[in-house]
Amino acid sequence: MKKYGKVFLISLGCAKNLVDSEHMLGILDSRGFGLASRIEEAEFAVINTCGFLQTAVEEAIDTILETARLKNEGKLKRLVVAGCFVQRYGYKLVKEIPEVDGWLGTGEIRRVADILSNENKNAPVPFFIGRPSFLADHHLPKVQATPFYTSYLRIAEGCSHRCSYCLIPSLRGPFRSRGLKSLIKEAQEMADRGVKEINLVAQDTSLYGKELYGETRFEDLLEGLITIKGIRWVRSLYFHPNNVSERLLDLIDSEEAICPYLDLPFQHVNQALLKSMGREPGKETPGELIERIRGRKRRISIRTTLMVGFPGETEEIFSQLCDFVKMAEFDHLGVFVFSPEKGTPAARFRPTVDQEIAEKRLADIMTLQAGISKKINQQKIGKSLPVLIEGSSPETDLLLSGRTAAMAPDVDTKVLINEGEGIVGEIMPVMITEAHTYDLVGKIV
Repeated sequence: MKKYGKVFLISLGCAKNLVDSEHMLGILDSRGFGLASRIEEAEFAVINTCGFLQTAVEEAIDTILETARLKNEGKLKRLVVAGCFVQRYGYKLVKEIPEVDGWLGTGEIRRVADILSNENKNAPVPFFIGRPSFLADHHLPKVQATPFYTSYLRIAEGCSHRCSYCLIPSLRGPFRSRGLKSLIKEAQEMADRGVKEINLVAQDTSLYGKELYGETRFEDLLEGLITIKGIRWVRSLYFHPNNVSERLLDLIDSEEAICPYLDLPFQHVNQALLKSMGREPGKETPGELIERIRGRKRRISIRTTLMVGFPGETEEIFSQLCDFVKMAEFDHLGVFVFSPEKGTPAARFRPTVDQEIAEKRLADIMTLQAGISKKINQQKIGKSLPVLIEGSSPETDLLLSGRTAAMAPDVDTKVLINEGEGIVGEIMPVMITEAHTYDLVGKIV
């Protein structure tokens, strides 16, 4: 096999995008490319982009131009750009950013090595884009980009919801699930190489298997994963609030390996606004669902995402959202301001909400959540909790940091450890001694 120089890959956006990046690294590695841990060591660069919101588009452009500058200075031979940004803006990118040597839409990542290995300098700039239909499975090479003890398992690709504010169906194609056996096999391979924590991701994990088997099979998948020796924690992310079954709650209640954690992106609580968002109401209200979850023996940590400033959101409607946050007492909460993305129906909706008002609403909810979070954290003082040790804290080498089963990687809070010997990648008991607004502090016992 021919050997090529080293590649440095920059992955932007969400965990689902990171899985694509891991597959591109795997493809490049299998085709004779070296993998660089720093861009200064690389001859080639690949940027896997996000294009979901305007802020992500701006980050993608800045990253591409900064990397292209290294190429112009002779520090890189070739630059390839892939992902949602490419899928969103299409062929006009070739003229607008001529420094890029190849472009790949979301369904074309398999071609990354072909572009980087093509040394015909007179050929047109390769641009591969089409309606996304490709579904990566355990057969496609993959290099884990997360720490050795934790990994993302993407159980489906694309989305078939029609939320009025969202571009994902056009960027990623329709929802398509991977086979159950393929997922179990990949999870077994993860366990064999030392992964202890698996985080299940898809655009909507609750719909897993629906179009493949004629019914959702998410609970079947959970039951299969927890039988794998070595897997200590299984956590589901991006779960639609309309699909929380009693069977799922029974499993979380009874199986230690299933994290007591639900990521339920409610977006809002006002029924008229939810309908305008294209998020049809379920059989129960958001408040009723929270009460059903909270009624379980095991305390289930709930994370949600909310949107403020959606067209038609009045002060009264926003007040309903604040009341919901107070009632629900979410363990983790993210808020973002509505962004009128070109190509979405909601970009044309009226009446719009002034940007300053929307930003103030975001700040108000986060202030509200800060008090809730501190109250929840204070209840943990004096308790011993199992914590996955992740290594030195990003803030200071004097502290270790880790996460409980009720904290997802990258998006949630941390446990800071100021006493005791921790082993990275091990789940160890930590006595909580202090509680801050978001983070906990404790000692290994």
